[in-house]
Amino acid sequence: MYFTDRGIEELQKRRGDEEVTLEWLGDQLQAFVDINPEFETAVERFATWLARLDDPED
Repeated sequence: MYFTDRGIEELQKRRGDEEVTLEWLGDQLQAFVDINPEFETAVERFATWLARLDDPED
């Protein structure tokens, strides 16, 4: 198990039954980067990856 798996598991356990919009998720990612600017690159890559999941060229 990777260290990050614990955070993902906690997210699933605590909020797994909730429904959220991508707009809400985007707002939360922006707020996180505002508080933790050192993670800007990682969040940017994650957001781009999510945005392009269905794009066959990527």
